[in-house]
Formats: sequence, C-alpha cells, structure tokens
Amino acid sequence: MSDGTPTIEYRAAVREAIDEEMARDERVVFFGEDVAVAGGVFAVTPGLEEKYGAERVFDTPISELAISAGAFGAAVSGLRPIFEIMFADFLPLAMDSLINQAAKYWYVSNEQGSVPLVVRSAMGAGGNFGAMHSQSPIPWLQGIPGLKVVAPATAGDAKALLKQSIRDDNPVAFLEHKRLYSVKDPITDDEVLPLGKAAIVREGTDVTLVSISKGVRDCLRAADELAARGVDAEVVDLRSLRPLDTETVLSSVARTNRVVIVEEGPLIGGWGANLLGIVDLVVAVSMGTLCSGFFPGITGRITTGPMAQLPLVLIPAYLVPLFIMLHFIALFQARRLARSGKSATGHKI
Repeated sequence: MSDGTPTIEYRAAVREAIDEEMARDERVVFFGEDVAVAGGVFAVTPGLEEKYGAERVFDTPISELAISAGAFGAAVSGLRPIFEIMFADFLPLAMDSLINQAAKYWYVSNEQGSVPLVVRSAMGAGGNFGAMHSQSPIPWLQGIPGLKVVAPATAGDAKALLKQSIRDDNPVAFLEHKRLYSVKDPITDDEVLPLGKAAIVREGTDVTLVSISKGVRDCLRAADELAARGVDAEVVDLRSLRPLDTETVLSSVARTNRVVIVEEGPLIGGWGANLLGIVDLVVAVSMGTLCSGFFPGITGRITTGPMAQLPLVLIPAYLVPLFIMLHFIALFQARRLARSGKSATGHKI
C-alpha cells in the first residue's frame, strides 16, 4: 500500500491462523484432500505437514463423508480437528456427520459433550470453475441448530475469526470465498474476534448495505460510487450468519431508514430473505401493524435513531426433543395457532 502499512494475503492469513493454533494447542489436527503434501488446491496450507508431522497434518481419501465422520469422532474423543472440504459445493456429501451428529451432539448428550471441530471450505463464483464448483452454501447451513457459520470478508478477519472458530467448543463451518484468496489487507492487531458480532465497515446516513464475505467488498465499491452521486451509504459486514448479529443491522437501519441486502446466491430461500424478513417484522411491530406478543424471541428495543423503540429479534435454536412432554410442547398445536390468529384480528383472547 502507498502509506507503507504492512499487509497480508487472505490465504496466508488462513494458514497463519491454523499454524498458530496448532502451535498453541497440541490437540488441534488438520486433514483433508490434498491439504498436506500439496498444500491445498488453492495453496492455502503449504508447509504445515513439514512443521507438525504426518500425525497432525495429513491427506485423506476422496470421501467427504469419511472426512467429516472422522472429524466428528476425533472431536468427541478429545481432539480439536480442522478439516477441509475442497469446494463448498461438496458439503452435502458431508452433511450426515456434520448435521445429524456434530451439530446435535451437545443437545442429545444433555449438554455434557461438545464437538469442537471446524470445517473449512472454498465457496463462491468466479474463476470459471463451473456450476458444480461455484455455489454459496450458506443457506444450506444457516438453519441448522448447533452449527455456527462464519464467512470473513478480509484477511485480518479471516485470521482472527478462524482462530476463534478453532477455540470454539461448537462445530463451525468456516467458508472462504475463492475470489478472496489473493486479496491483501492491512494486518490487524486482533488476536481473535467473537463469532456472531457484525462490523460497520463504513459509516453512512442514507442507506444501509448489508452483506458477508466477498459481498462486503462489492458493497464498499458500490458505496464509493454512491458517494460520487451524493448518497451516503453505510456498510455492515455480518461476518457470520449463525450467530446472526441482528442488533447491529437493526441499529444501522434505524439510523438510515433504508436497507439493501446483498447476497451471492439464488433469490429464493437465501439468507438475505431471512434477514430482510427479520427487519420487516421489527418494523411492522414498531409501527403497530403486527402484535409483538406472537414472537417470544423479541427481547429488546433500539433506543436511538429515527425508528426508536424497534424491538430486537433473536431467532432461537430449534430441535425436536425426545422427552414426550417436551416433544408435545415443541410441535404446532391448533389451539395455540387459533389463539394467535384471533389475537391478530384484534379480538381479546
């Protein structure tokens, strides 16, 4: 950079995070397809096998389910595995161990056992990789209770968030946009960053642009173009989709009164529609057009800005319990639905 600020490449930041955590904790192991000898198809992890040996860094057969199953077994046996699924498009092959085992283990063990694993995967379009190597899997993963989903936009965040993901006692999907690997950013002083905390990366007053991963950089460029036309845009980097920092987004929207959500992926069923639904819900409740009593997850209010008193929406995790009485309570019941419908009409219950 012209000001002499030291920078780091995104792929190097990811490698440093793994390196430093392996040096810090001997329980951390790393494996996947071509990650050891070859150093990864995107040259993210060269040198780790030579430094830590084949017992802690090793290549696996081409079987995503076997890799994820091995990681689950390692995690419940006391290790802290990091495993790589080469392309995020292949994550469905690993879903059984990731979703039905790792994400649910803490719940079904009565909060007695945790599964501290991280799955790294390259996602996103660009580079002419074709339809089966260019998808963004965030919507596939965001609705899974017990699984955290992280997708950094900058090299500094990638390092700090990956280190925190490795230290987290829950399974974490750490998604790296392949078009960011060669991008360089200033080195930051953050050792770790908390998962589930968004960042306002550009302040503005006219409109809020919200995105994650590469989309944040696209929003920043768009904000520069808007500034040239007299529009002052604020940009929010979500950093993670689960946990989802609705408070930062809603506080920003309360200041600007306008929001644009930028998502790379299909229009239907995406994380952007989910977030926009949360914003719409909060606005409807704040304007009195929807009864907040329907939503037990609404726990707080914004107290500043033109849309003051906006409730904050927190989406609870949801798993169907085994115990018969809890199982009954968790299911939809006609009487409860009728009560909500009657309340929506304004009638007393």
